[in-house]
Amino acid sequence: MLNQKSHAPKTASLAFLFLWLAVSLALTPPDAGAQAETPTVTATPTATATRPTTPLGIISVQPNAVINDSAVEIVITGSGFADGAVVVLSNFGGLVTNFISDSVLRATALVGIPPGIYSVRVVNPDGGSVELPNALTVIAPAGPTVTPDASQTPEPTAFVRPLLVVQSYGASAPLIIPGQNLDFEMTLVNSGQAAATNVLATFISGDFIPRETGGVRALGTLVPGDSIRFWQPLFATADLRGKSTAVLQVKTTYTDVNGQNYETTFDLTFPVVPQPEGGAAATATPTPTATPTGGPRPRPQLLVVSNSTDPEQLEPGRVFTLTVTVENQGEANARNVSMVLGGGSASGGSTDGTPEPGGLSGASGEFGEFAPIGSSNISRLGDIAVDQSKEANQQLIVNTTTQPGAYPVKVSFVYTDDNGISYVDDQVITLLVYQQPQVEMGFYTVPPPFFAGQPGGLPLQLVNTGRTSAVFGNFSVTAPNSELTNNAIFVGALEPGGFFPLDAMIVPFEAGPLELELSVTYTDDFNQPAVITDTVTIEVMEAEVMEPIEPGVTPEEGMPGGEAPVESGGQETLAQRVWRFILGLLGLGSAPPSSQPVEPGIVPGG
Repeated sequence: MLNQKSHAPKTASLAFLFLWLAVSLALTPPDAGAQAETPTVTATPTATATRPTTPLGIISVQPNAVINDSAVEIVITGSGFADGAVVVLSNFGGLVTNFISDSVLRATALVGIPPGIYSVRVVNPDGGSVELPNALTVIAPAGPTVTPDASQTPEPTAFVRPLLVVQSYGASAPLIIPGQNLDFEMTLVNSGQAAATNVLATFISGDFIPRETGGVRALGTLVPGDSIRFWQPLFATADLRGKSTAVLQVKTTYTDVNGQNYETTFDLTFPVVPQPEGGAAATATPTPTATPTGGPRPRPQLLVVSNSTDPEQLEPGRVFTLTVTVENQGEANARNVSMVLGGGSASGGSTDGTPEPGGLSGASGEFGEFAPIGSSNISRLGDIAVDQSKEANQQLIVNTTTQPGAYPVKVSFVYTDDNGISYVDDQVITLLVYQQPQVEMGFYTVPPPFFAGQPGGLPLQLVNTGRTSAVFGNFSVTAPNSELTNNAIFVGALEPGGFFPLDAMIVPFEAGPLELELSVTYTDDFNQPAVITDTVTIEVMEAEVMEPIEPGVTPEEGMPGGEAPVESGGQETLAQRVWRFILGLLGLGSAPPSSQPVEPGIVPGG
């Protein structure tokens, strides 16, 4: 009985639970599950609508190599990027990413990323992703890699030097279009241990041609760890058609605090927009696309293939003629070509294909070192057909204040094509200016008479007539058909107005005029051996011939020019005076002959 009573409450509890479940199921609508799934179905098209319309893809990563000792910004170009996309390095992690557009992302490569080759992945907010294999190379700094045990030896202090490397670079367009203008951005950083001074960046013409600046940028001084960002306008040549990659060469030159020169050349690559292949069907397809986007079209391209100066060696204050050879290496004729020395443009004209009235602007050029003389800095060349070349001459003068050195000169060509579209091609040539010492070479006193076969002295001297001191090498004299001794001497430093003598001896072999060549050597401003020469003419006379005295003949009769004794009132000859001189030396008397007649057989003065 006790057991039956203990189970009664449990049975009542279970019955109540089953009754509550039955009521709950009865009150639930039969399509409640379907209604719960309805919001999920409607949310799906909303998420799909936020995806980019273009397919997700990566075209390039710029730069494709970075150094892990500093934070570097890289640029990812492609398509289908969404706001909020993240750049991820394989086997490393995500990077701080900035959304620029659906085709450009900027990410920061952090300091300390392990060296190696990484694949770059872009992940959109909706989970879509794309990966470019082996797109980024991370390298260690140059110092620890080359000398890993530098801290264990004291010698590395001798190898402290500046080292400029590319931190980042990019273009104003994700894809390069041949025949179009663009702006190029570059950041240099000094990864060395010393300051880099007098930094110059030169853009070498090739797949790209520099615009506006002449292709040379002066960047000043970069201390270790310092960086500088600059821009350069460029023109993509028509030679890029059919290529997948364009290469831009940038040469940097700089010095350290000790004056040691350094030079580094970077080859920077850019993707080129794909060109449609030939064929009847293919040529018709890109026509409507090229028109609204301003696609590439055949255009002229004028290049300076050579230049020279007359005289060849330029000096301050010297007037010279510059000759430039221009060749049309483009794919269309160049009309009404004008060469503007120092740089210029078509004032009032347009380079976008719309001709406008106007002239040429050439007054904004640089003329501090070279200035036009006799005419303006603008020369008309007329029309230049494809593969045709022309020469242009311009008379210039070197400024008297110009210091010796190499000077870039900007040259602009302003012209139109057959359709009247205006173009301006800017290029740079280099002219060298020398400072030759001013000297004068000649005799410092009247030289003695010179006789054939007899030695004679040459009292020569070198005089510095310039306004600055100069260091000379050997001062020498040479002459044909003669023998010279002591004819060269080392000079050394010579102050303005200073002189240096050279007393040489010469034995000419023949009578007549003899030309002496004087020369002095020195080292020019570009550390090359040079020589200054001058000529001096002397007159060489025939030597006097003395006839021998025959045996048994008295001096009066046998000596050259001897004559009979002087009669009263006659003149004494040269031979008689010589004979009296000899008698005087022998103590036999040297008195002049008297008016008394000389007896036969008696020697005069005996």
